[in-house]
Amino acid sequence: MGGAFLALLRRDLRLAMRAGGGAGLGVVFFLAVVVITPFAIGPDLALLARIGPAILWIGALLASLIGLDRLFAADAEDGSLDVMSMLALPMELIAAAKGLAHWIATGLPLVIAAPVFSLLLNLEPASIGALTLTLLVGTPAITFLGLIGAAFASAFRRGGLLVAVLVMPLTIPVLIFAVAATGAAIGGTVPFGTPFRVLVGLSLAALVLGPIAAAAALRVTRD
Repeated sequence: MGGAFLALLRRDLRLAMRAGGGAGLGVVFFLAVVVITPFAIGPDLALLARIGPAILWIGALLASLIGLDRLFAADAEDGSLDVMSMLALPMELIAAAKGLAHWIATGLPLVIAAPVFSLLLNLEPASIGALTLTLLVGTPAITFLGLIGAAFASAFRRGGLLVAVLVMPLTIPVLIFAVAATGAAIGGTVPFGTPFRVLVGLSLAALVLGPIAAAAALRVTRD
């Protein structure tokens, strides 16, 4: 079972890189959000430093959604999903493998790029460290919550908008506590650990419940 999980993970990683919707596209979109924002706000460096974590997190959230609509849809269209369902792996682990591959291809590059992009928004070193840590912990939650929308979208030919409509409300708590944790690290009214622990809890819940809900949605849409 472990070998089948790793084989599926490697397959999806290769497909994500080959399709051009992996690391490169997500990082470019992330950079575009960060670069455009200062032009809209103006040259107020203090304001940019104050709202920078929120800007970076919104950019990372939107960039993490890239490619989610095709996560199951492409396999459903060419019959690969039916073949996967005959493997020894349960559908929950199949969804988990595809979610992990998507996060490695899309989410992890955002975490790596965030410290560099933070400099464009005049963030302090403490804020940059806290932001990077929250992205490392929080972006998996976005991806695994996105599995649910991606599973429902597989039943439709063009389900990109459906993924956004379903996933965005689910990710709001992640966004709130991630930005709160970053703000606490640079002098907020609460300790950094309080919102960060909540963020960790949300991510762990998403890692467990996301594949289960996605597998249930796939069974419903394929019946």
